[in-house]
Amino acid sequence: MQFKIDENLPIEIAELIVNAGYDAKTVNDQQLKGTKDAILIDMCSSEDRVLVTLDIDFSNIRAYPPEDFPGIIVVRANHQAKQHLIKIFKRIMPLIGRESLKHHLWIVEETRVRIR
Repeated sequence: MQFKIDENLPIEIAELIVNAGYDAKTVNDQQLKGTKDAILIDMCSSEDRVLVTLDIDFSNIRAYPPEDFPGIIVVRANHQAKQHLIKIFKRIMPLIGRESLKHHLWIVEETRVRIR
């Protein structure tokens, strides 16, 4: 499984994913900083990468139907401190191997994960 980490998340999220045995690229690594949402999600599709982002626009299933994409993880945190986001992502790492991401939207909150 391959992931693309949006520029609004700490690069340590990519490190967590790589350490778990998956492939992860950051938007910054690929010089895609500032890329429009539609272009970014199309690139994820062409690269077969799950997008991981804080951008709640990607949770709009009318604009971004989950079945049309390799997978989308939207992190909805009460605050965006780096260590807080890393802690949330560490908590969901075991789910990545157990639950399907392909063609699904995951909304990740502090205390729960909703999968559509």
